[in-house]
Amino acid sequence: MAEITKEMTFFELMRAYPESVKVLQKHNLGCVGCMGAQNESLEQGARAHGLDIETLIGDLNAVLG
Repeated sequence: MAEITKEMTFFELMRAYPESVKVLQKHNLGCVGCMGAQNESLEQGARAHGLDIETLIGDLNAVLG
């Protein structure tokens, strides 16, 4: 089973799992239009926005069912 990891970039995440955009929005991450989305890892983005990476990853993996 696939798993979302903190090393993935936002671009990789959204390309592989379009439904993840709703989770990112829930966490107030406007990654869809962000230029950094191609190179910034989920961990880097969470840290920059003061978010707990484990909570974010858990919520994102929940969309995989």
